[in-house]
Amino acid sequence: MTDDETIRIVIADDHPVFRFGLRALLESQPDLTVVGEAENGKEAITLTQSLQPHIVLMDVHMPDMNGIDATKQICALSLNTAILIITMLDDDTVFTAMQAGARGYLLKGAQGTETLRAVRAVANGEVIFSPGVAEQMMAYFARGLTTTAKIPFPDLTPRENEILELVAKGLTNGAIAEKLVLSPKTIRNHVSNIFSKLQVATRSEAIIKARDAGLGNGKDAE
Repeated sequence: MTDDETIRIVIADDHPVFRFGLRALLESQPDLTVVGEAENGKEAITLTQSLQPHIVLMDVHMPDMNGIDATKQICALSLNTAILIITMLDDDTVFTAMQAGARGYLLKGAQGTETLRAVRAVANGEVIFSPGVAEQMMAYFARGLTTTAKIPFPDLTPRENEILELVAKGLTNGAIAEKLVLSPKTIRNHVSNIFSKLQVATRSEAIIKARDAGLGNGKDAE
């Protein structure tokens, strides 16, 4: 896009109050304009196809279709629309989002100036992350450089592999949430994603598959 072109934005989030506040922030800037709002991933795809914005600000957890799946479909359409994930989750969904084609990952608690900077950066073709997320990614890749261990389930994110290890050891969702200092809802979401990726329907099937791959054989977590 040219320097004097207005950045056209679609906001995809299922919380009306958040959309209202984000729209107010964006439209306070002369070079930014919100051309549409979506309440779920399916609406985000439809609006992106019809409006062809420069950027979609995409939440992760939404009804009907989540933001990750919507990102995949939008990127597959090759519409020259960049996706900037804006979410409450400071976890390994960042890796899934980037694999889906997102150009950035921003936390909802970010300051207004940080949000505006991220929007403009992504519109100009850059890839951007919240500071905390960037540190997490650097630590992940640093770990990858210091180990040659084969990952049993490469389709799982690092967090999902960590949770599967604890599932294989027999821990309940509640116990895993307490151990990892995450909410029970976040653990349920991760476990659901793990089941889908492993193509299993029950916890028992997941445990068997994980133990067959060598997980859960160490010392039991307290």
